[in-house]
Amino acid sequence: METDRFSVPSTALARDLRTALGRARDLGFRGVELDARSGVAPAAVTQTGLRQLRKWLGDAGVVVSAVAFRTRGGYAAPARLEGRIAATKSALTLAHALGARVVLNHVGEIPSESDGPGWRLLVDVLADLGRWSQHVGATLCVEAGRAAPADLLRLLAALPEGSLTCDLVTGALVVHGHDPVAAVAALGGHVASVHATDAVAGAFAGRGRAVILGTGQVDFPAVFAALEERGYRGWIGLEPVEDRTARQEMTAAMAFLGTL
Repeated sequence: METDRFSVPSTALARDLRTALGRARDLGFRGVELDARSGVAPAAVTQTGLRQLRKWLGDAGVVVSAVAFRTRGGYAAPARLEGRIAATKSALTLAHALGARVVLNHVGEIPSESDGPGWRLLVDVLADLGRWSQHVGATLCVEAGRAAPADLLRLLAALPEGSLTCDLVTGALVVHGHDPVAAVAALGGHVASVHATDAVAGAFAGRGRAVILGTGQVDFPAVFAALEERGYRGWIGLEPVEDRTARQEMTAAMAFLGTL
């Protein structure tokens, strides 16, 4: 696998963004994910700030693979929903300004029935965000892991084409009782981001735990073969299990995946 497709969250390497970008470069990463909640607040980034960020990226020789904007609530949770929508739109605008195509988040709870006020609210909000995405040039990319692939497919079918894409998080899929290879087959061309994480399943869905890449139950050769078969050529995000050993984990993860 080509190592120039790997990306890493900047917050996993350092709290200071400029330091994190340099460490990403030193580890051999070409892409970095910026955190729009605890790292780079979209509302606080001026045009001067954008120029400074672009300079730091250029100096480090890395690019922004995605902007992460992981909210506490989902897009059908009424509490503080208007603020969540506005902040997501700001994150989408920032992502495009930094050259990234996606903003990463979860979608929240997806109602089991495709009717009722909760479902209609979720579809209406995501359709609105989809229209904003078309306007600014970056798309909301929601986690397939916590959300079941079948539920995401049902949601995608209810939205205008291009409103939403999927972030395939392999370890989260295992934790929540889903087969990552089957998820690739089901979601197909909707996958716009992949996070190669590992996990072991628990006795019940949602009770598993994250483990170091290559030591869990994810069949990475099969996952990447399925992705290649469907033409996925995007970023492969890596995430450490332990922050204190992040750099060692990332080096080992790149070496492990580079052999596939």
